[in-house]
Amino acid sequence: QVQLVESGGGLVQPGGSLRLSCAASGIIVSRNRMGWYRQAPGKQRELVAALTSSGSTDYADSVKGRFTISRDNVKNTVYLQMNSLKPEDTAEYYCKVAFGQRNYWGQGTQVTVSS
Repeated sequence: QVQLVESGGGLVQPGGSLRLSCAASGIIVSRNRMGWYRQAPGKQRELVAALTSSGSTDYADSVKGRFTISRDNVKNTVYLQMNSLKPEDTAEYYCKVAFGQRNYWGQGTQVTVSS
């Protein structure tokens, strides 16, 4: 059974940093394309960053140069390092993997950027 568990969200001031974690079970993160998504109130869920099995990365234009996706193969965990956070980064952040012809999502972790 595939399970994704996010953590690391919280309240941070503009310009601050957070690191989100997505601990996976039932899959091997290094063998799958892993993605971080976010959804702000009243908006559609959007892709923030993705990491393929080959190590290629993809970022939304709005976070390029500020966010970094990475993984720890030993811990079977994917991370999203978020720097220079802005109020518009406020959202629920989700981890996702497509596996066995379906998508699996974590429960989400809230990130609030506010002074």
